[in-house]
Amino acid sequence: MRLRVQEESENESMIITTAAEKIMKKKTVIKAEMDKTLPKAQSDALWREATAKLDGFLTRYSFLPKGVHMHTDSRILPSAAIYLTVKDVIGQEEAYRIIEDAAVRICRPIEKKLQNLMKLPGMQSLFLKVWYPMTKKLFGPGNGFQNVFYPKKQGEYRMDVTSCPYCRYFTELGCPELTKIFCENDERIYGNLPGLKFERTGTLGKGAERCDFCIRRV
Repeated sequence: MRLRVQEESENESMIITTAAEKIMKKKTVIKAEMDKTLPKAQSDALWREATAKLDGFLTRYSFLPKGVHMHTDSRILPSAAIYLTVKDVIGQEEAYRIIEDAAVRICRPIEKKLQNLMKLPGMQSLFLKVWYPMTKKLFGPGNGFQNVFYPKKQGEYRMDVTSCPYCRYFTELGCPELTKIFCENDERIYGNLPGLKFERTGTLGKGAERCDFCIRRV
């Protein structure tokens, strides 16, 4: 019995988990949306195909800087791999709906958490103050973005994005339409926060020359 356990343990240790498989294991919300749309066996088979496609994408874009990988590896490439794989089987409209519905589900708890935080005294001002260093760190040139950062103004934060890795790499991969989903995530998360107003007139993913981002106290 002890020998058998040892052999099973050795066999398990020989199983190699690829980077693509590790990423896909975290995409449970998208997989759940696929399972709602497709028979389970078909969904599982397409998931394996998408994982293989993602593996190719990761190799293709392995040269990118570390900061850009934070966006490509966790969001852009897996979303594209899943969408393109599923689209070939059920069409663009249904495949888009799967990615979009998953995005809505993912954003909802983040929105609720922020709504509760904004009800605390002084949190709205702190939130705006934190946005300056945070966006420069996460959405600056080192992460593949080109921006216009406006001078600080009491009770307001403004930034424009003039070049975006989501728009760039979704377009290169043949699915520029997915960019709109990630543009709209901003509206889902920040569009209904107590005491704050999120304003935007256009995004690169929707054909504008820039993504303007303004959030201010009201």
